[in-house]
Amino acid sequence: MASASALVLSACSGGEDGREKRTPPVPQVGFVVVRHANVPLNVELTGRVAAFQMSEVRPQVSGIIRRRFFTEGSLVRAGQTLYEIDPRLYRAAANEAQANLASAQANAEATRVRAERYRPLAEAEAVSKQDYTDAAAQARQASAAVAQGRAQLETARINLRFTSVPAPISGRIGRSLFTEGALVTSNQADPLTVIQRLDPIFVDIQQSSADLLALRRSLAGQGAVPSTASVKLILEDGSEYAQTGTVQFSEVMVNASTGTVTLRARFANPQGLLLPGMFVRARFAQSINTNAILVPQPALSRTTRGAASVFVVGPGNKAVQRSVTAERTQGPNWVVTQGLKPGEKVIIQGLANVKPNAPIRPVPASSPQRVAPPPQGAPAGQQGKGG
Repeated sequence: MASASALVLSACSGGEDGREKRTPPVPQVGFVVVRHANVPLNVELTGRVAAFQMSEVRPQVSGIIRRRFFTEGSLVRAGQTLYEIDPRLYRAAANEAQANLASAQANAEATRVRAERYRPLAEAEAVSKQDYTDAAAQARQASAAVAQGRAQLETARINLRFTSVPAPISGRIGRSLFTEGALVTSNQADPLTVIQRLDPIFVDIQQSSADLLALRRSLAGQGAVPSTASVKLILEDGSEYAQTGTVQFSEVMVNASTGTVTLRARFANPQGLLLPGMFVRARFAQSINTNAILVPQPALSRTTRGAASVFVVGPGNKAVQRSVTAERTQGPNWVVTQGLKPGEKVIIQGLANVKPNAPIRPVPASSPQRVAPPPQGAPAGQQGKGG
């Protein structure tokens, strides 16, 4: 009878211990304290490569091309002679202009001397004043003819120099569209060849006017500041261009046919990898949001409708669910623009055991898990059992 009573008491005692152990413990969670951060607004836009400088080489005088002095596709220097147009007619015109100038100078000297001789005679009334007036006028006309002859000689010499066609800029020259023996004219539509400077080089980036308008509004009143953007390029084969460029300027008008605004970026192109006309994708930070908050991605969850929320440590160490606005990521973090304040503790670890408004034991993130020792006097075999 005594042994039966002991068994009953032992069973009752074990049942009470089991009920105590089945009480769920307060979960430990890890949190981070959030702060405002300067978050760049990264965009990726399409672009097209354009030459830094481009010159269409055209003749300024008419004639037959006698020689070509460059290799197609090579690098040329500014001032380097590219073509020679037959100079014989222009050399003869220069010689004629020089002879006409000499004749005008001789006539001017004779008329000047005659006018000087008539002057004292007219004062002494040895000749009529009209004769002196005519002589002085002829001297001035002869002087004007000399000036005219000098201008004609200079024009003839310029035309003679134009028979040597130089490179207007330094760069890589294309194929020659005219060969030796071809007749060219000063007002022809087709260029002789085209020179392009490819280092540095431009990339014209297209951005929609709607996106640009949204950016300017955010700069005006949402804590965003402009950024001097460094640009990375993604080439047509998916590889990343090694050189980093910078945005130089933005157009002040919208293209009426495409609804876009052109931004121009400048890149170094020492190996000539970028060629005019290539399509690329440009990645850069167009502005910096100074009021954003970075939250580790594991802390944020979404509903089936896409609504985002996080758990924060509330008063009395209770988990409070908070709706937030997070439209994009940056590295391992979500960029939260609404719903959180600096200094709040966002739970990022132990979320599987967290329920809204339930008590929690918050510790800084990545703290070691603390295991409570078993109650004193408990048998070693009963540790961790539910009874």
